[in-house]
Amino acid sequence: MNVALVYDRVNKWGGAERVLLALHRIWPDAPLFTAVYDQKHAAWADVFTVRPSVLQRIPFARYVHESLALVTPIAFESFSFDGYDVVISVTSAEAKNIITKPGTVHICYCLTPTRYLWSGYEHYKSQPGLGYASHAASLGLRLFGATLRRWDEIAAQRPDYYIAISEHVKARIHTYYHRGVSEVIYPPVDTTKFVSHNLSSVQKKKQNYFLTVSRLVSYKRVDLLIQAFNELQLPLVIIGDGHQKKELQQLGGTTITFVDRHLTDSELVGYYEGCRAFVYAADEDFGLAAVEAQACGTPVIAYKESGIAEVVRDSVTGILFGSQTADAIIRAVRLFEKKTFSSAECRKQAIQMSEPRFMKEMESVVSRLVKESKL
Repeated sequence: MNVALVYDRVNKWGGAERVLLALHRIWPDAPLFTAVYDQKHAAWADVFTVRPSVLQRIPFARYVHESLALVTPIAFESFSFDGYDVVISVTSAEAKNIITKPGTVHICYCLTPTRYLWSGYEHYKSQPGLGYASHAASLGLRLFGATLRRWDEIAAQRPDYYIAISEHVKARIHTYYHRGVSEVIYPPVDTTKFVSHNLSSVQKKKQNYFLTVSRLVSYKRVDLLIQAFNELQLPLVIIGDGHQKKELQQLGGTTITFVDRHLTDSELVGYYEGCRAFVYAADEDFGLAAVEAQACGTPVIAYKESGIAEVVRDSVTGILFGSQTADAIIRAVRLFEKKTFSSAECRKQAIQMSEPRFMKEMESVVSRLVKESKL
């Protein structure tokens, strides 16, 4: 089976990039098509034959891709997939715009329907979180939002099949794209890397800080965490980078510490197993970092109307709070402090999201869908 992979843009490292590496282990010869490729900041992609679009020829396109929303769909339409049996698009934006001919099966592994056009539209319109470019981005959404939505709806009909990363995303696909989902397959977590070296002594190693690991952009709602921990006067360590970092640093009080995101996995494990709990306020599609934390024996405090609610057992491996407010987070932390959590139970919950499980499920579902397409 001749397989090609497609991804929105190859210029960073995160959860979706871990998905792509797992897909590479299943189909090592599959090339990776993308809008733009920044080799310096995406060394993980060295294992692929990366085929960027015509946008790569635009100076600085790999750094300012947010400003190219009107032309990126066209760039994906220009790719040819002649000779491929299966194309798997991994996307939260434009990669599903590809056009395949009859005989080539297009399977979309959907991270979420394009967030800034749908579930996060109102938030992005008022708080794009792009630093100096925020005003222009907000104006662009107001002027072209309806057009971009129509394009996105058209593109959403192109995949032959959808696989969602969570039940939460499955519901969004139905709501915004009016498409069915063939399967839900949770993304992979490398539970061999994200593990405490001595799980039985994790609780003894706990220090007096809470932790979040996140891109520092507006929809992640790190501002709510800072407000809550400023009032609680408890230590919060924030690992991440993004357009909102300076704004968040100004909001942070004396108990808030920022750590550069460029950590090794082993350094990140140290933070996970050393914190009292991992905290998260975003309406997350899945919540990879929450699974990594549990894999290291650490409980999670998170927003329950989120994909994270599917990977955290309330009052067993964490606490889920009901509204995206600082007050709700404060109440959840205070409740957390009254309870005891088992590191072994947290690890047991995370093991269900292992990379071998993902690879087995993905290979099986893709094979089944290809067979169905030929009936």
